[in-house]
Amino acid sequence: MKEFKVTYFFDQEHYVRRFIFIESQEAAENLIQSERDQYISFTDNRGIYHELNTSNVRVIQISEYHRVDKSKKAKEDTYDQNNFYS
Repeated sequence: MKEFKVTYFFDQEHYVRRFIFIESQEAAENLIQSERDQYISFTDNRGIYHELNTSNVRVIQISEYHRVDKSKKAKEDTYDQNNFYS
């Protein structure tokens, strides 16, 4: 399974983002197209519940998402800062 970021834009300043796990970009596109002009509901990564009428959305973007383990990166950055060569 791959993770995809789906962003629903209402105008230049307002948007809602959701993350989906699905097999491929094509499958993600098919899912979004099947939801066109209907109400959908989901909980975002902050735990906020959304009900969204997709007919009110102006632009939808789908992109594959690659999560970065921030705790692992912080450890690597600390290691790099403490072990430099002059």
